[in-house]
Amino acid sequence: MARQPAAQTSTPATFASIFESIVANVSTVIHGKDEPIRLALVCLLTEGHLLLEDVPGVGKTTLAKALARSFDLECRRIQFTPDLLPSDVTGVSVYDRGTGSFSFRPGPVFANVVIGDEINRASPKTQSALLEAMQERQVTIDATTHPLPAPFLVIGTQNPIEHEGTYPLPESQLDRFLLRIRMGYPDRQAELTMLEASGVTGDGRDAESLPVVADARTVPALVEAARRVHTAPALRGYVVDLATATRSHPALGLGMSPRSTLALQGAARTLAASSGRDYVIPDDIKVLFGPVVEHRLVLSPEAVVSGVELREVLSDILRSVPVPSGRSGPG
Repeated sequence: MARQPAAQTSTPATFASIFESIVANVSTVIHGKDEPIRLALVCLLTEGHLLLEDVPGVGKTTLAKALARSFDLECRRIQFTPDLLPSDVTGVSVYDRGTGSFSFRPGPVFANVVIGDEINRASPKTQSALLEAMQERQVTIDATTHPLPAPFLVIGTQNPIEHEGTYPLPESQLDRFLLRIRMGYPDRQAELTMLEASGVTGDGRDAESLPVVADARTVPALVEAARRVHTAPALRGYVVDLATATRSHPALGLGMSPRSTLALQGAARTLAASSGRDYVIPDDIKVLFGPVVEHRLVLSPEAVVSGVELREVLSDILRSVPVPSGRSGPG
């Protein structure tokens, strides 16, 4: 697969071409998971962070590594455990006897793609160490600020909260993840394909052996191209109306934050660009509403007691908020 250059990524057709090349590349190691792959790539090109949630062994870490490899990005993995300290993530200042001064030793968060594996097994204090990094793309140690490399993407993987030894992520951190997606089990044909590949190569194709499709310089060019995608005033109003509906819904104790309305619009622009369009349509927003919003909402105590599911609430909101009609494109 030929590597795509960083230049000439501004047209919708070129954006879509590179996007599809990346999806095809990652699909060679993640079988039957086209939608999670596309959403993960949308997340990267919207400059967001991704939360992958599912049971162990369904390919969450492989997806993260394959995405990084496709862009030739530096990727580091942090195994979150109950005894992990914040300094194990961000780094630490160490006294140098030779110079009589402290020097900073960067932690594994200093990479383009940081995989926080089983992030909800660490204590809330360690989870919170990522907050500054995720929001401001920097780490402050001993009153000194250290910028993180660009692009910067945190991919947190977590097991369902019901599993033993897990801690719920605080709302402030959940709000910093652009998308939350579930991998799910592969279908029968995808699992047969995986077994066949394993029979040929031993353990199946490894993510680190994937060809590089586009270099790291392509990422900011694609990000800028997505930002130029047009969102009609009526569709911006649609996003705000959806946010308002979450804030007033009787089953919800916590609705969408302003950060999440910005996230929904930004992700919709990237999704539109991935389809070769330079304008957002209502379906872009509707497709992304669940992955962008669900993990940021909190059910009311009464809804929890009644057994209400967040997905039911989101479906109800999408049905109740009028979809803009007429031309969505520019002009």
